[in-house]
Formats: sequence, C-alpha cells, structure tokens
Amino acid sequence: MEVVSFEPMVLALADALRARGWRIAAAESCTGGMIAAACTSVAGSSDWFERGFVSYSNAAKTELLGVDAALIARHGAVSEEVARAMAEGALRRAPVQLAVAVTGIAGPGGAVPGKPVGTVWLAWGSGGALHAERLQLDGDRAAVRSATTAAALQRLLEAARP
Repeated sequence: MEVVSFEPMVLALADALRARGWRIAAAESCTGGMIAAACTSVAGSSDWFERGFVSYSNAAKTELLGVDAALIARHGAVSEEVARAMAEGALRRAPVQLAVAVTGIAGPGGAVPGKPVGTVWLAWGSGGALHAERLQLDGDRAAVRSATTAAALQRLLEAARP
C-alpha cells in the first residue's frame, strides 16, 4: 500500500485557519479518524484543530453528533442528509467555526443498490452555510479512505480561505 502524505494540504489548511482565527472539527465514519490524524500529524495543530468525532456506527452518529435515528433509517447512513446532520452535530457540539463530515462505503463489502463500494458523502461548512458532495471513488478500502481524507481536507481548505 502506498503511503500518502497529506502534510502539504494540512499545512496550507493550518495557515488559512490561523489567519482567520478559526478552529475545526471532523465527524468521521468511513475514514475512522484519518482526517483528525492527518490534521494532528503536524506540530502546532492544537492552535486550530479542536476535536474529531469517530462515529462509525449508526448509534455513535446519534449519541455523539445528535443525528436523528429516524433520519438514518429513512435515508441510510451513507446519504447527503446524514452527512449534513453529522456536520451540523459537530458544529453544535464543538466550539468551532468550521466542520467536515464524511460517511461512505469503503468496502470491500457494504454495498447496497444505488450505493456501490466507493460511495462517499462529504458535508462541510459553518453555521447556515453547509455544503454537501457525493463522491464515487475507485480502488480498494485503503484507496477509498485515503481519497476521502484528501477530499475532506481540500474542502476544508477551500472553506477556510478568505
């Protein structure tokens, strides 16, 4: 497996966040903490990275982030609605200006009709300005998780830049 370095993107994100005096939180399912790990891999990240929520199970999404269980039942954990609710929960439950959430099917199992392996929903933003995006990623489990982490960091960077 190829080791991917997120350091250049994380350093750019750190600069953008520091310039605005912002802090971030990550709500992660399919990445299992990879976004938080990438952020905290650089020195000084405590200046701008507040916390991560690893909400891998549906129960964790509800308990940690306040995602309505009925929403998960209606749309599935891998959906725009749940990704948005995860991001909203991170914003409500952490003293941050910006949050990102990811939920997806990293594989090799877990696919359902209309949601093949590699389906990922990202949600990011602050307050009333949340955005969401569906990704359809190729590769094995490690590749899907890595690409999801890179996409999440990129969306955070774009949102943090003035």
